[in-house]
Amino acid sequence: MGHTCVFGLGWGDEGKGKVVDLLCPAFDYVVRFNGGANAGHTVCVGEERFALHLLPAGILHESATAVIGPGVVVDPIKLIEELDGLIERGIDPGSRLKISERAHLVLSYHKIEDQLSEQAASSGKKIGTTARGIGPCYADKMRRSSAVRFVDLVHDASLLDRIEQIVEQKRKMFIALYGEDGELDVEAVVADVVRAKNRLVSNICDTTSLLHRAVEDGQSILFEGANGVLLDIDHGTYPFVTSSSTGPHGIGVGAGVSPHVVTTRIGAAKAYSTRVGAGPFMSELNDATGDRIRIAGHEFGTTTGRPRRCGWFDAVACRYAAKLAGLTDIALLHLDTLSGFEEVGVCTGYRIGDRTIHTMPADISSCEQVEPIIEFLPGWSEDLQEIRAFDDLPQNARDYVARVESLVGSPVSLIGVGPKRSQTIVRGDLKNVVGDISMSAPA
Repeated sequence: MGHTCVFGLGWGDEGKGKVVDLLCPAFDYVVRFNGGANAGHTVCVGEERFALHLLPAGILHESATAVIGPGVVVDPIKLIEELDGLIERGIDPGSRLKISERAHLVLSYHKIEDQLSEQAASSGKKIGTTARGIGPCYADKMRRSSAVRFVDLVHDASLLDRIEQIVEQKRKMFIALYGEDGELDVEAVVADVVRAKNRLVSNICDTTSLLHRAVEDGQSILFEGANGVLLDIDHGTYPFVTSSSTGPHGIGVGAGVSPHVVTTRIGAAKAYSTRVGAGPFMSELNDATGDRIRIAGHEFGTTTGRPRRCGWFDAVACRYAAKLAGLTDIALLHLDTLSGFEEVGVCTGYRIGDRTIHTMPADISSCEQVEPIIEFLPGWSEDLQEIRAFDDLPQNARDYVARVESLVGSPVSLIGVGPKRSQTIVRGDLKNVVGDISMSAPA
């Protein structure tokens, strides 16, 4: 199927980790190209559950080399903790993990800045950040003089002196802006940098050249997006977005590989919509139905634990994301969550005053004024978790999938009917890629 990208069609939390995990055995490299520890991928293998934040899901497969690209901002301490957690469970990535020398480090002062900035924001102006330091690190990346890259751990002999200067600058800035320094501790920051160098230096390399050689040698690459297209810094519900390019268009800057090599672009979406944190959510259900979806789908953030906001599937927003990304296939997850509903809703348009629109407004106030136009389809009562063939789904569930396809404009090639690897229905050309879905834990 050639080089492939898996990304989110919504505001994140769509189930991308499961899709990447299913596809991994068919690829030589799995590359994370954007975001940071604010992302959370959950992968269930047999009875084991893996929550990954910085590591690509491909790290669970010995056959794949896992790459953290230059577009990712990496909290080295969180990465070390994540690696140690896998080692404790019998999975030692060793040299299979490659970290781009061009990737930037998230340090403790970035997280302090994130927290202080959010605390200082007036009600209604809070972004709903995960406080993982992602935005401040990307901001330092653009400032340049206060940025720290992994290559600096290897080649910058004066790095620790520069760290001390950066910390002092941050302290002055925090006091001026927020009236406190957030208990910023220069010795702790230096200790984190030293620990990162000692533990991760053997994994640091020129991943851009590595991937260029892989393309030239005919090896296959799976690009793993974090967050979702509706959180994209340029195309999402700004300013309630993340700080990176979240779709396939982010591969060029985030992995150093031309996006034109990617021939298959799989967008993950739930059979309903969710969002964590602040920001517009056009099809949100602030009622008992929304609560029912949240409980049935276990909708609590992998990274933050925060309850997710829930609503009906938003075909307008999904189609917008699909066009931005050049979508070829839809992975529709959590179809089983909707079992038991007498009817299921799909948002097919937005009404603003006396106008009806079928695209995403750029203006946030317009998004917040939207009245969703909901089309209801008959529901189904059957438990879907043991079904493995599309034709075995209840007719109403098949009709729902077909309606999603027609509204978004792309085929649903993968359907999730439960959290496990085995609880997946594969259709079309993806059948040739996924093959037999193993329930066993990674070797």
